[in-house]
Amino acid sequence: QVQLVESGGGLVQAGGSLRLSCAASGSTFRINAMGWYRQAPGRERELVAGIYVGGDTYYADSVKGRFRISFGNAKNIVYFQMNSLKLEDTAMYYCAASRTGIGIPDYWGQGTQVTVSS
Repeated sequence: QVQLVESGGGLVQAGGSLRLSCAASGSTFRINAMGWYRQAPGRERELVAGIYVGGDTYYADSVKGRFRISFGNAKNIVYFQMNSLKLEDTAMYYCAASRTGIGIPDYWGQGTQVTVSS
């Protein structure tokens, strides 16, 4: 079992920044990749960014150059630095862990709300 605990969401003005954190515990040796997903009202959940334990990353085109996913010094913590936030970034953001690869989640966090205002 893997448990994921998220923090860092909140309300921010357009153009501002937030940093989300995801702390993994339990059978973390099973994890090969971590990812951040988001879901806005009326839309499907989408993969925003992912990172393999070896360091390779993926970003959706909509956030490339603005957001950055990274491991902390201990690889049981994953950060998501979100800069130049836009109104369309408003969504519930979820941390996920995978035994295999990015885009194939096995474990989910509870989600944290990010709201961008004008």
